[in-house]
Amino acid sequence: MSSTSKKTFAVLVHACDRYELLYKGFDYFFQKYWDFNIPCQYYFATEDLKINLERFENIQSGRGEWSTRLAFLLHKIDADYIIYFQEDMWLKEPVSAAFFNELFETAQKNDWQQVKLHTSPEYKTLPTTQFINGLNLAEIDKKVSGYLMSHQITLWQKDFLLKQLQKPEHPWRNERRGTERLRKNNAKIFQIDYFLENGQAPINKNLEFAPHCAYYGVSANAMIFHTGNQYIEEMLLEEDIEIKTYAEKLRFNFENNITHDCKSGARKLDIFQRIKAWFRS
Repeated sequence: MSSTSKKTFAVLVHACDRYELLYKGFDYFFQKYWDFNIPCQYYFATEDLKINLERFENIQSGRGEWSTRLAFLLHKIDADYIIYFQEDMWLKEPVSAAFFNELFETAQKNDWQQVKLHTSPEYKTLPTTQFINGLNLAEIDKKVSGYLMSHQITLWQKDFLLKQLQKPEHPWRNERRGTERLRKNNAKIFQIDYFLENGQAPINKNLEFAPHCAYYGVSANAMIFHTGNQYIEEMLLEEDIEIKTYAEKLRFNFENNITHDCKSGARKLDIFQRIKAWFRS
């Protein structure tokens, strides 16, 4: 495709089969808050499971190391840019099509390779003169910022993301070592305060009344995190018995520290993940 051709965009939800319990909740809040006027393709990626979710094409990666599975999936997706999600990142507020339409247009015009769409205290940013729907496009200061490679909601140029997946790595190693690899190259990394992650405040100088959205990570150590309670309470208000029953199951698992697959032991967090979980709590 030539540089002047119209680029294409896709949402990829990268899931693991062990977290199947979370699929219904992710889908419920995505359908509720996402604006499907955003010109995207939609993929929900599992390992071996075959599922049926409205508006999503289910694709499978098979088993293997995290980075190897993701690279395999990206080769199956015919799009130039990827908006990366995971199944435990649940939307909390309506998403703006106007924001994403402007983002897509300017990203392809400027050939941006990575735009983090979430807030984090790990990022130290430098303002630019450009705004997207009133939100400042900030450049990440790569010398002092952490998690240059992260798996939160981010717009990636697909080929650039693939370059970060050349080694078989589990997700935590990919974030740590991928950050060091990105620190050493010349690629610019941008950040926009669109998704206020886990209730965190914006970190840039945005225009007054610029729109934000929000999402929360509802899983930690293979179990429902306390951030999931707000979603459970919201689903319990539904008249749909299936949704209420699902919410009750989530609440039972949370109160009893039950893992998502109800059988595997909780994963022991390493020191890097403990620090990361603390920042997101």
